Amino acid sequence: MRPAGLAILGSTGSVGVSTLQVVSANPGEFPIVALTGYSNDALLYAQCEEHRPAWAVLVDEAAAERLERRVRAAGLPTRVDSGTQALQRVASLPEVGRVMAAIVGAAGLLPTLAAARAGKQVLLANKEALVMAGHLMMEAVRAGRGELVPIDSEHNAIFQCLPPPDGQRAQGVRRLILTASGGPFLDAPLESLAAVTPDQACAHPNWSMGRKISVDSATMMNKGLEVIEACWLFDVAPGDVDVMIHPQSIVHSMVEYEDGSVLAQMGCPDMRTPIAHALGWPRRVASGAPRLDLVASTDLSFRPADTTRFPCLALARRAAEAGGTAPAVLNAANEEAVAAFLDGRLAFTGIAAVVAGVMDAIGPEPVQSLEHVLDVDATAREVAAREIDAATRAETPA
Repeated sequence: MRPAGLAILGSTGSVGVSTLQVVSANPGEFPIVALTGYSNDALLYAQCEEHRPAWAVLVDEAAAERLERRVRAAGLPTRVDSGTQALQRVASLPEVGRVMAAIVGAAGLLPTLAAARAGKQVLLANKEALVMAGHLMMEAVRAGRGELVPIDSEHNAIFQCLPPPDGQRAQGVRRLILTASGGPFLDAPLESLAAVTPDQACAHPNWSMGRKISVDSATMMNKGLEVIEACWLFDVAPGDVDVMIHPQSIVHSMVEYEDGSVLAQMGCPDMRTPIAHALGWPRRVASGAPRLDLVASTDLSFRPADTTRFPCLALARRAAEAGGTAPAVLNAANEEAVAAFLDGRLAFTGIAAVVAGVMDAIGPEPVQSLEHVLDVDATAREVAAREIDAATRAETPA
């Protein structure tokens, strides 16, 4: 029997905070063994006060020292550690049965792999682990005899609409349909997008998310990454995954079967719903999310995704089709470009241009090892930095 303990990688982020809300809604069900963050020692201390984990980890050493002083002064039963290696250690603890992998971006790859190799039930919110190293990740799950349960609302919806997993690809499936709200600029004039500000890009109409993921939603790179993730999770080809705009964010995704049936999972746009499903699976537990009022809900509408408006979606499909290291290049370039946009160094429309430039410069290769993936990631970030510098110079008046 799998140990009951839960480790939350990224407990100070939006998914981590929502996970702790679900834990609080189910007293005694999910004992917390470890909580981790990057540098937010104030929030992690408050979480330690409430949930009293055995371990707390901050990547930033100075922040970890501040946390340790406060934990010691308060007499809390929590040991504090720091650094990236500590993330991998707590993800592999024998008393941990479930690991919520909620670290944003490439930083989540190594601890998520460590959890998979240790045979944990990995509740996967860190899509980059599969985007960057899908083959290695699935291999680690098989070797460790662990389990992946998706947290992204779209993949969790598909997981619910497919037959119970038995190690085989679901039979009779025609296609998977990922839904997307279209973000805050769905109907904005194309000529206005170059002037978009970070605050505007982060103002998602339906979901409350971190700034990086909000920008990815606005460019629909998030949906492109989800196409790649779906291919690994559900053993399908990129051509078997469609993306459909659904502005209301009520239908979270669908599965179309050969007999013409379409199964959809619906709910309010609240991450606590897929988190509760994954934490309790195969049981159903309280989430704390509001109930969906079907009578009061607005009409549900759907439309195709426009890759002219959302070129990042087309770039992600290109990477998915190429395979190998192409998705890792895509992800690294996008992370650097989004960071530059949020810092005011790159225009919103420059994000797709930078990613395209990096993909053109670095061709796909077969994935050889984890070290190979990490080397490709580093190289792509270097090329992206040059592309961003060139774009910045081009935008600066003489």
